[in-house]
Amino acid sequence: MTNTNETSPVSPNPYPDSGREMNRDARMWAMFCHLAAFGGLVPALVVIGCVIGPLLVWLLKKNDFPFVDEQGKEAVNFQITMLLIFLALPLTCIGIVLMPFVPIVDFIFVVIAAIKANDGYHYRYPYPLIIRFIK
Repeated sequence: MTNTNETSPVSPNPYPDSGREMNRDARMWAMFCHLAAFGGLVPALVVIGCVIGPLLVWLLKKNDFPFVDEQGKEAVNFQITMLLIFLALPLTCIGIVLMPFVPIVDFIFVVIAAIKANDGYHYRYPYPLIIRFIK
């Protein structure tokens, strides 16, 4: 006799109205899109590594998963914006004081975005901190 209260272990979407991504591989690659920004920590890629990492992951996996395409664009746009802010700050008087905070803000938002993407949420970086170059 089958218990009707049990859920099927292969349920396609346990949260049908949540709008969350349920594909495990899509969530993993979307998380990697965000975390690839830490490529800027590689000494040879200090300035542009933060953009190259997410760009490579996005370009490699965007056609496989729509969720990765969306989150990859978000990650690349955010990293381009952070890079431009970091490069433009020394041109202002107060920018020298604010420069150390850019990597901290970048790190915090990348970690938040990676966690949200891994949980299947369609994460969007806050508007004042991102210019959406790629739509």
